[in-house]
Amino acid sequence: MSATQSSKAEKFRALHQRDGIFVIPNPWDAGSAKMLEGLGFEALATTSAGLAYSLAKTDGDGMVTRKETLENARLICSATDLPVAADLENGYGDLPETCAETILMAAGVGLVGGSIEDATGRADDPIYDFDLSVARIKAAVAAARSLPFPFMLAARAENLIRGRYDLPDTIRRLKAYAEAGADVLFAPGLKTREEIEEVVKAVAPKPVNVVVGLGSSALSVNDMAALGVKRISLGSALARAAYGGFINAAKEIKERGTFGFTADTISYAEIAKFFK
Repeated sequence: MSATQSSKAEKFRALHQRDGIFVIPNPWDAGSAKMLEGLGFEALATTSAGLAYSLAKTDGDGMVTRKETLENARLICSATDLPVAADLENGYGDLPETCAETILMAAGVGLVGGSIEDATGRADDPIYDFDLSVARIKAAVAAARSLPFPFMLAARAENLIRGRYDLPDTIRRLKAYAEAGADVLFAPGLKTREEIEEVVKAVAPKPVNVVVGLGSSALSVNDMAALGVKRISLGSALARAAYGGFINAAKEIKERGTFGFTADTISYAEIAKFFK
């Protein structure tokens, strides 16, 4: 690729510093990354769920290893000139030192950003203790700052999608992560305009990422821009859209013995254009 990791990193930081909002879609492999680049997006972020599906694994319970995540990220980074950030789940370990190690390893495969979440991966105790959560972000920030280029660290507060719908505690955590040095704040599961606006104001002037596809997707890009959101991600939504088309086509063949789905598929030649 012609773009260096440093130039990608500078471009990614600039996207967060300029006026306005941007969408950062989530490819699950090198091919989907290349397609999204060809469609004109400015940056990409990996999806842990999309990768898990491609490996015949479930998401969010530690089934996908750090090695698998970073190898997939390496292939995506190599396929595109766009800046790529990664869903690094909970840093693949409980200790702050492990989070720091994961950030350095992420940079080593070409990534220029990544997220660390405060979810433990344990159903009986889903969210890390507050003090440990902050220490984990501090360690990740220190690792990111040790790199020779700007690595945009996103800190994720997972309460709202882990069975703890506690917005005040979520905001408390996000504010602490911002104070710890996180570059972007992220609370998946925000449901309303009011909740999004409250989070944006609480951590200002730090940028906020909102994920679309976890329930209601009624708000448009312009709606979120008006609320002060800086970045919109899609999580597993594009992967699910792709797999949904695949499953529905296969069901038609199996259950009805027809091939009507072929009338709506993208042509071989149109897909090939993305890779020339």
